[in-house]
Amino acid sequence: MSGGGPASPGRSGGKKREALAAGSPIQPIIKDVGEIYSRLLDHRPVIQGEIRYFIKEFEEKRGLRELRVLENLKNTIFETNEHVLPKCEQAMQDNLTETFERLQAANNMIHRLQEREHEERKLQADKQMAREEKRVTHWEEFMKEQQNKRAEVDEEHRKAMERLREQYSEMEKELAKYVSF
Repeated sequence: MSGGGPASPGRSGGKKREALAAGSPIQPIIKDVGEIYSRLLDHRPVIQGEIRYFIKEFEEKRGLRELRVLENLKNTIFETNEHVLPKCEQAMQDNLTETFERLQAANNMIHRLQEREHEERKLQADKQMAREEKRVTHWEEFMKEQQNKRAEVDEEHRKAMERLREQYSEMEKELAKYVSF
């Protein structure tokens, strides 16, 4: 509820009504209704008191709690700086040296493996090249042999054709003798 409407007798609008109803017989009823309203429906004074109490308690407890938290943090930081940090630095130095040596050993091993792999790949490539050259040489020989055989077959074919021509021309001459009868 807001403003000074008819439902809020505790505000300035309610004072005007009380002034108007001051001389009437219903004034005690209005007063009773206002008190009932204040007790049942208007909780602002009670809530404000509770809020003040809560804030007071919160600030007091919070202040002490924050001091305890800060003191604990200070002790933890001192403990860390004085005891834990030097131990961690020493452990780190010890482990870092060992780790560095292991890394160097691993790096050397990997380098040797890479060299071996590179040499093996080179050998494989050389073998592949030799096989390829051998295959090419073999192919060229095969093609030359095929050319020679083809030339021989062509020569035999030409000779056979020549013999057949001669044979057919002989047969035609003989046939021509018989046709003239």
